[in-house]
Amino acid sequence: MQAFSILEPISDQLNLVDDRLQEFSNSSDLPSLKELLTHVFDSTGKLARPALTLLTAGFHPNDGEKVVTMATAVEMLHVATLIHDDTVDEADTRRGRVTVSSNWGQHTAVLLGDYVFAASATYVCATGNIRVIKRFSETIMDLSRGQMQETANSRNIDHGLEDYLERIYFKTASLFSTSGESGSILSGAPESTVQILKTYSEKIGLAFQVVDDVLDITGTEQEIGKPVGSDLLNGVITLPTIYAMEDTNCRKEIERFLEDPSNSALHSEIVKMVKSSDVKERSYEYAQRLIEEAKLAIEPLEENDCKRSLLLLADFIISRNN
Repeated sequence: MQAFSILEPISDQLNLVDDRLQEFSNSSDLPSLKELLTHVFDSTGKLARPALTLLTAGFHPNDGEKVVTMATAVEMLHVATLIHDDTVDEADTRRGRVTVSSNWGQHTAVLLGDYVFAASATYVCATGNIRVIKRFSETIMDLSRGQMQETANSRNIDHGLEDYLERIYFKTASLFSTSGESGSILSGAPESTVQILKTYSEKIGLAFQVVDDVLDITGTEQEIGKPVGSDLLNGVITLPTIYAMEDTNCRKEIERFLEDPSNSALHSEIVKMVKSSDVKERSYEYAQRLIEEAKLAIEPLEENDCKRSLLLLADFIISRNN
């Protein structure tokens, strides 16, 4: 499936978002800050969250200006969280590129993340919509809570599926949910439409993270842009790990590794065990159920190009390999 077919109805608006992100990255008269901003905004990926904001605004007539502003803010918030996440995780690379924390230092990374966080808030304020501003602020809290919850539960194998779903909602799906909800609110859509698109966005956000977690352990380093099995290396218990631990032998090996994370040979063995099991298929089945729930949620909406793109976006999330 080609991304351009998903983005076709909003291609002009998405270009405006990209222009604003580039303008922001070039806005500082401090050379060192400009260098850092250029680095992080040159590697923003597929702009999935801004696209969601723009697509969910396509069910009610609007001039698009506030929606483009919000879509820009959504991506800035996403980039800020990546900077902080990489710092907390002590990650060397993301999508094959050096992280700010590893190349410029953790102190610089924290300050840069804070700068982009604050800048994203100024963009949201420009929408003038109190409800959206409040939800955006709550989302920053959600993202922080998700990261803290992940850190607090690190290497704890007693937390199961319920805890996992709560954690990935806060860490990932909350921003997807806000992206879709804010787009529909700013378009002037009725509340029933807003709630439908909020549900859809949350579901695909959860599925997005599940797929990410599967790729972390079943993909290649080239595909995912970081070492295979990074979650396990960091003590993060994901859905594939939860399923894998249903096998007693695998659970014992994971317990042993979490007690000695420096045992690279054992880590490699666990990755092989997971890849040779049915964990990948079961995890994708779970993600597929979330995708079907998302698609079902938007069935009542009118048929138009944006709805067709949302259906394609849902399928794309389950089929991606990075």
